[in-house]
Amino acid sequence: MTKKKTTKKEQKKKQAAESKQEQVENQDKNTSTADEQTSGNAISKDACEDDKDLLKSEIADLKDKHLRLFSEFDNFRKRNAKERIELFKTANADLMLDLLPVLDDFDRALKSFEETEDVAAVKEGVSYIQNKFKTTLEKKGLKCMEAKGKDFDTDFHEAITEIPAPSEELKSKVVDVAEKGYLLNDKVIRYAKVIVGK
Repeated sequence: MTKKKTTKKEQKKKQAAESKQEQVENQDKNTSTADEQTSGNAISKDACEDDKDLLKSEIADLKDKHLRLFSEFDNFRKRNAKERIELFKTANADLMLDLLPVLDDFDRALKSFEETEDVAAVKEGVSYIQNKFKTTLEKKGLKCMEAKGKDFDTDFHEAITEIPAPSEELKSKVVDVAEKGYLLNDKVIRYAKVIVGK
């Protein structure tokens, strides 16, 4: 009986010793894990610092590129505005040069009005100047609209009044033109003022 009790006591002691050893081993494991985590944290802190420095340098590069791009765009915008202003100032120079001979012809015609009594010659001279003026403007892209007898079209015509159509064919058509319309390079710059038949 005493042997059995001792064995039980020994077993309990043995179990207690084993559990103490397990606790010690667990503590050692926890300590080594904590050490590993601490060293891992130290490593990751160094890596984070390197990443921060890298990101800061990238941000600085991007800011620099953005600033340079903005500066280039601002310079382009200013240069473009300056060129546009200069273009507006000189845009009509070609037209003016082409119209100067017509102006000279008008000066000569006015001088001849004072010196001549021949109305037919004066009329012919004015007609010549008008043709020269029209030709010059047509070279620059100006075209007169042909509206009389055509269908009324609000894209080209402005109706100033309606009158009873003289014939059936002229219903909803342009009967007469009060003021000619003009196109510049196929774009309406003045609508023709017309009288429409109803």
